[in-house]
Amino acid sequence: MPQEQYTHRSTMQTSEGPQVYKVGIYGWRKRCLYFFVLLLMILILVNLAMTIWILKVMNFTIDGMGNLRITDKGLKLEGDSEFLKPLYAKEIRSRPGNPLYFQSARNVTVNILNEKTKVLTRLVTGPQAVEAHSQKFEVKTLSGKLLFSADDNEVVVGAERLRVLGAEGTVFPKSIETPNVRADPFKELRLESPTRALVMEAPKGIEINAEAGSLKATCRTELRLESKDGEITLNSAKIKLPNLPQGSSSSAGSRQKIYELCVCPNGRLFLSQAGTSSTCQINTSVCL
Repeated sequence: MPQEQYTHRSTMQTSEGPQVYKVGIYGWRKRCLYFFVLLLMILILVNLAMTIWILKVMNFTIDGMGNLRITDKGLKLEGDSEFLKPLYAKEIRSRPGNPLYFQSARNVTVNILNEKTKVLTRLVTGPQAVEAHSQKFEVKTLSGKLLFSADDNEVVVGAERLRVLGAEGTVFPKSIETPNVRADPFKELRLESPTRALVMEAPKGIEINAEAGSLKATCRTELRLESKDGEITLNSAKIKLPNLPQGSSSSAGSRQKIYELCVCPNGRLFLSQAGTSSTCQINTSVCL
């Protein structure tokens, strides 16, 4: 390069000075950036404060949240708990010594399902009734003794004594089979059929016993004691038949008070004044 050109170029650079280029954000952009950074820091602080407040209010701890505690044996709830959706658990129990309550505004339903999610047993407790749906219902004591059972075929009462406290007694629209019917001590026992017949049957025998009181049997039309293969025994110190009809007198004008009990061929009983021999005669007015 000629010396003259080099000298001219150096003189031009010296007279203009060095060129400076600014790098960065300046002006209103810089102020907006600082504003957004400050706003973000404020939101982070507010979010952190709200998180700490929620943890404090909900009682979040290492063991659980609120009334819910996580233990080695499962979940532990303290106080009242409300479930808005179905609860699936293997076992639900209360603390030792405390009762377990199930409370609902409508029904409380407990279902037992099989592998195909088909309902096998259902217990429904509602405001008007308690319903149990199952093939068999049983009530047992702590020792395993059966107290009550019911299925499609029969109802069994296994208690030693069945007490009915209703003022009107017990109504059986059909037959009843039992080995013993008795009243409580110092209470009377009454077997009554207001509009139909009362029939008592037994393959071996029927025993009617009143140890501390009287025995009374009344009916509207006929009272029949029948034994097909055996006998009927009336065992008492006194047997009174006050309203038996009297047959014809054995002798006219006799005033004796000794009578003979006579039986008609149809089974009717009547009285006849006793004599030296039998005075029973067929009386058409009594036997017919």
